[in-house]
Amino acid sequence: MKVTVRVPATTANLGPGFDCFGMALPIYNEVTIEETVMPGTGIEISILSENQEEIDIMSIPTDKENIVYKAVELLYNSIGQIPSELKITIKSDIPIAKGLGSSASVIVGGLVAANELLGRPADEAALLSIATEVEGHPDNVTPAIVGGVVIASQEEDGSVVYRKLNWPDEWKIMVCVPDYELPTDIARSVIPKEIPFKDAAFNLRRSAMLVHAISTKDEELMRFSLTDKLHQPYRMKIVPGLGEIINNLKHENDVLGCVLSGAGPAVIVITKGNNQERIKDIVKNTWSDLNVKSDIHILKVEEQGAIVLK
Repeated sequence: MKVTVRVPATTANLGPGFDCFGMALPIYNEVTIEETVMPGTGIEISILSENQEEIDIMSIPTDKENIVYKAVELLYNSIGQIPSELKITIKSDIPIAKGLGSSASVIVGGLVAANELLGRPADEAALLSIATEVEGHPDNVTPAIVGGVVIASQEEDGSVVYRKLNWPDEWKIMVCVPDYELPTDIARSVIPKEIPFKDAAFNLRRSAMLVHAISTKDEELMRFSLTDKLHQPYRMKIVPGLGEIINNLKHENDVLGCVLSGAGPAVIVITKGNNQERIKDIVKNTWSDLNVKSDIHILKVEEQGAIVLK
């Protein structure tokens, strides 16, 4: 028996909502888990590109150290079982190490697929808890599981509390992806372990304003709320072009905000849906001046999370 699960990409933080805001996007990874019948074959993991060619990525383990297997193992252990012979195939369309939730998508895909194989012993709450334990924070895995725009919090007992926000249809998401990678561990290493009290208070204010702006479609408040002092100022030095792009777009009337996508280096531009070609040109030209090539996609929020395909 085998199960394939499709999982959307995600962007996290949305500026001030560090480690708690997340949004699902219509770019997908597929994870297939198959129970093999040959005893002693162990774990087999392969990663395929969009054209079904196998990707040779030395930095991604293809044994029991793989994060997909670790998530699957936790699920099996939660019901008193141990995974044995499994074949795990990942079809990867979400860019890796770009801040678009590629790791969260495969963790969630593996969990949902394994849950199907086991007869669905885990409910949504259990899947969220296990996925967050593997990923380390709930901002990406939660929208990957439930879709949409969410606020999520991991509690002391490991459970995840979340609520969905209704994103205005007229607000478009411009996903700007540079041609260089930024591993999450490096992006997190530049953030200080302690921050000034005033910076924490600043982000609390902006996060509250962000929720209200989304809920009421308040464009003026949205422009005001998408600022941050917890992570973006520190990451600008390792994300070439981020500061310049934000500065070059701040006077564009159709731009509601520009933020780093997750840990980066992808950038999310939120627009009113007008003058999109001009905005794309500004972003592309800004990166081009730094000898950075880029791909830009105009997307809507993906309201559906992980789904079982077969």
